[in-house]
This record gives sequence, structure tokens and C-alpha cells, in this order.
Amino acid sequence: MAPLEAVASDEEAGLRTDRFLAGRHADLSRSRVKAMIEEGLVWRDDRPARSPAEPVRAGSRFEIRMKPPVAADPRPEAIPFPILHEDDDLIVLDKPAGLVVHPAPGNEEGTLVNALLAHCGDSLPGIGGEKRPGIVHRLDKDTSGLMVVAKTEASLARLSADFAARDIDRLYLAICWGVPGASGTIEGAIGRDPRDRKRMAVVARGGKPALTRFQRLRVAGTAASLLACKLATGRTHQIRVHLATDGHPLVGDPVYLRRIPAAARGLPDLMRATALDFPRQALHAARLGFHHPRTGRHLLFETMPPADFQLLHEAVFTEAMPPDILRNAAFP
Repeated sequence: MAPLEAVASDEEAGLRTDRFLAGRHADLSRSRVKAMIEEGLVWRDDRPARSPAEPVRAGSRFEIRMKPPVAADPRPEAIPFPILHEDDDLIVLDKPAGLVVHPAPGNEEGTLVNALLAHCGDSLPGIGGEKRPGIVHRLDKDTSGLMVVAKTEASLARLSADFAARDIDRLYLAICWGVPGASGTIEGAIGRDPRDRKRMAVVARGGKPALTRFQRLRVAGTAASLLACKLATGRTHQIRVHLATDGHPLVGDPVYLRRIPAAARGLPDLMRATALDFPRQALHAARLGFHHPRTGRHLLFETMPPADFQLLHEAVFTEAMPPDILRNAAFP
């Protein structure tokens, strides 16, 4: 690959080397430049650059001797998934329930990352020197819905910054037990449950701040509710933990619903059995809005929940979910 070149101007004199090069090459973050300097891939005036912090001098000539991206450890697998939008920078997809996002112990294959590697093939420019997609955010294995995945290092950096700054519109549909208020806010720091490290919990110390807003869209007597939930933060299991802590766990949640809820008695036998037998948390990421990392254009995507969620809705609320259900979810 041809090296990336840059000559420092008078105005750039005194900048740190990593800041200077990241500013000249939008596809490279400062952390990536630092790693490349440490690998000996950055040359300054025909000698290896010594330190990311070294100030540049006017007229100094830099070369970044890029290595061809190597194959990532996960192997490509032809796993179908719905794509709503794709360009050179990113992919917006509708993740099916049951699909793990990233390989991990116990789920080394058959993940979304494997599927993305197969789908993108040689068109994936690479992130961090590897041919891999940039996972900006995650959904739990059994949560369905919208995700955005970066295809380039620059897109990953920008989208990650927008998520951290809460400049992303994320709306979920959830079916929970009981009837919360018509609308409200649930706030509480989330961390590992001290009594069960496999679970998350609202904790008094050591957690990360988390805030979930909700609106009630539909009720089934006093037994269950359909909610629209909007995230102000994005913590692990956030909606599941907050609703369970508030006394309204999600229907089907295998982690945070450990006994038959008293609210289930409010449903007729067949409806109750359908809800209690639902095999996953009833949660769907239905709306995703963000600014395109390169063009700045605002993009907004919406999807209806998958068939199993809609059948659960029909059983509990005795009618099909209307296709314009998200129009009733208006948050300030």
C-alpha cells in the first residue's frame, strides 16, 4: 500500500505528532496513530518517529507506511440479516432475535460479526489494521432491532463519539408486566449485581449513571403494558434492569423475571400461558436516528417488531399491532 504523507506547516508547528497526523488523515484516530508509531510504521524525515507526544517542526515530512489489513480472527459466515441502508461508511441493519453480535466464549461462531465479514468481503477497508466491522453499539442476543455498524475507522470514531455524547435517537418497544404510569423516567446507576455477577442491577456505588424515559402505549387490564422506551444512556441491559427494578419486568426476560408475576393473574388462561411461555425478553429496537459520520446528513430508520413479538402483542392485547404504533411515541 502507498504510504500516507504529510508535511507540517508553520501553523502546525508544535502540535503533538499523533494530533497532527490524526488531523491530516480523517480515517485515523489519535489512538490508532499512537499504535502505529509504536509499531514503527510512522517515519519522520526518513527516520522512525520516536513518540506520539513529540512536537512537530515546520517542514518536517511524515510517512505512514500502512500495512495491508489482515483478516480478523472471526471467519466469514453466510448468515442472512436484513439491511436497511449501506454505503461506503456504514451499514444499518435489523438484527434478528437470537443472533449474538460479537464472538465470545461459548459463541465463537454464528455471530453478527461473522455475518458482516461475509457480507462485506473485500469491500471492508479495515479498522485498527484488521478487516473487521466497527461495532458501535450492541443489542443483547435476544433483543431484536436496529443497529448501525461502521465500515471505516473514521466512521467508528465519529459514531462512537455521538453515542457517548447522547446525540443518537434510540427508541425501543417493550411489553412488560403490570401497568406503569402513563409516562415517566427511571434513573439509577447500573453495575454488576453484587449477589450475581452474571446480572446487572441498580447499585448504590460503582455503577454508571443511567436514565430511561418511557411512555405507555397500550394496556391489557392490569396485567401488561406496551411501552415505548427512549434511552438517554446506553448501559448493559438498561431497559431490562430499570423496568424490573421499577416492578415491571419485561415479559419473557430469562434473567430479570425469576418468578410468575402477580400481574399475570389478570390475563385469561390462554393469554397468560402465551405470555409466560414467551422465550425471550419482549424488547425491540424500533427507531434509530443519527447524523451520517461523513456527510452530516440526518438519517432516521424505523422497523416493526418481528413476528414473534407481534403475535405476543396480539395475544395479550387482543388486536394486531398497528403499523403506525411509533407515531404515538412522542418524547420531549
